[in-house]
Amino acid sequence: MVGTGGPVATFSVWDYVVFAGTILGASGIGLFQAIRGRKESSNAEFLLGGRQMTAVPVAMSLTASFMSGITVIGTPAEAYRFGTAFWLFGFSYTIMSAITAEIFVPLFYRLGITSAYEYLELRFSRPIRIIGTSMYIVQTALYTGLVIYAPALALNQITGLDLWGVLVATGAVCILYCTLGGLKAVIWTDVLQMVIMLAGFVAVIARGAVLQGGLTKIWEDSDQGGRLEAFDFDPNPLKRHTFWTIVVGGSIMWVSIYSINQSQVQRYISCKTLGHAKMSLYVNMVGLWVTVSLAMFSGLTMYSIYKNCDPLTNGDISTPDQLLPYLVMDILADFPGIPGLFVAAAYSGTLSTVSSSINALVAVTVEDFILPVCKNLTQRQTTWMNMGLSVFFGALCIGMAGVASLMGSILQAALSIFGMISGPLLGLYLSGMLFRTTNSVGGLVGMIIGLVLTLWVGIGGQIYPPTTDKTNPLSLSTIGCNSTMGQNFTTAAPWTSPVPTQPDIRPALADSWYSLSYVYLSLLGALTTMASGLLVSMITGGCKQEKRNPDLFVKKSDLFCFSWCNKSEESEVKEKDLKDFNMGVANVSVKHADMMTTDVEKSTKL
Repeated sequence: MVGTGGPVATFSVWDYVVFAGTILGASGIGLFQAIRGRKESSNAEFLLGGRQMTAVPVAMSLTASFMSGITVIGTPAEAYRFGTAFWLFGFSYTIMSAITAEIFVPLFYRLGITSAYEYLELRFSRPIRIIGTSMYIVQTALYTGLVIYAPALALNQITGLDLWGVLVATGAVCILYCTLGGLKAVIWTDVLQMVIMLAGFVAVIARGAVLQGGLTKIWEDSDQGGRLEAFDFDPNPLKRHTFWTIVVGGSIMWVSIYSINQSQVQRYISCKTLGHAKMSLYVNMVGLWVTVSLAMFSGLTMYSIYKNCDPLTNGDISTPDQLLPYLVMDILADFPGIPGLFVAAAYSGTLSTVSSSINALVAVTVEDFILPVCKNLTQRQTTWMNMGLSVFFGALCIGMAGVASLMGSILQAALSIFGMISGPLLGLYLSGMLFRTTNSVGGLVGMIIGLVLTLWVGIGGQIYPPTTDKTNPLSLSTIGCNSTMGQNFTTAAPWTSPVPTQPDIRPALADSWYSLSYVYLSLLGALTTMASGLLVSMITGGCKQEKRNPDLFVKKSDLFCFSWCNKSEESEVKEKDLKDFNMGVANVSVKHADMMTTDVEKSTKL
């Protein structure tokens, strides 16, 4: 019986067919783009799709590239365990989209860059660009290994799919279409994978609604279980999720991910016009709303089914990451092929993130390390180099997944480091874009101070995890379970232990400084970098002696309100000119008519 605990079914033949068909379909898109664009194998074509992409596919790719398998599996588990506060990230997505579209996109598009880190050299210096690129490569390779490993581990324990076989297959497929098809293949594959991810969520919600007696019943159960209390206006920055941590801290965190991350920048500058680039971010915003809403409602569906028998407490699974795969095999095993669709959805998220990372890593390596040194490469040599680097970084990410399996609980720290590094980097970009005073010395010192501070807080928070009064997990029950497993029947996953082991002796900083909400890390890093960078720049003389290209700074005309006002003023001027012109024509016509009349009168008199 569904929702009463115990072992669940494993994959059927049809599930394997659906899953394999999805992966082959993704490979087919890469091959199709490679064959279609054989005559257009330039560096710009491979890395930026020839800058001819339109808004909608780029928007779906932007959404899919960070909706990884971790998101597909982890977000519903978040709603199940902590409620719907995560839904408030919808506000963050809106703020992030506006800031990125109106400040960063016009500047990057105007400069015509391929690597987001080219800006650091143009604005500051070559060493700062190298440091920024190196930080990106390290964090992306580690994060991508985690993205490959985490869903594979969770799904292996539920479906019986061979862990290492799936890891290698995932990497191989991404290498194939990244190597042969470049960015166009990545974007169009992301479109397919986005549709599959959403279909997986819809399948879970639809089946859950049938089993529970409708969506209203799911909503009522969630309300009674305290899962709908999203709006907590407590200003305490130590609480994990409140309205302020998510809207303020979350907005900056997502700005750091979307505005300066090469995986995202590479997409929107591939658009054929600035208008398409901006529109892609606003359409992406809607895509993020839809995705997070479906993921959260999948989590509420899961709570409605397991409200009286929590699989985690009951010992049916060992980690929260296994909750959604367990639910799928519990409620959808009677429909051959549907569990395969869900696994395909989770792996679609993984494939899109991995392919995005590989393509972005190739772009920054070529633009920031190779082309400045080897300036006389032929087009053919550049093409082969791009393909070779795709294979290299794909293999590196698979290798990082292997390292991930040996790293234990440090993997949680690795995921946090991804956010810790983005904050100081965002602060460096904003310092350069908004303040002419900031110089290379100030920018570098500010970024180092910001990075040290965020790493200190983030790593401290991993070693001494916040207590439950700050994370606020909601109550779960096992009173309706038919069987208690006593222990997990699947392989252990130590890196995602639901309740981290806390040392017996906690230092004074553990319940204050180290308990800062993880969502605030990017904000802390950005503000520290900007403040210290400006201070050091003023001490070292600023940029008074240096002439800077005005295109390196944010302009009033970049912003939507100002560009709209300017357009309105221009249209008013044009209307006035047209009116004056028409009046002039009318006056000429009247004079001409008067002259004609006078001539007629004279001829009549004669």
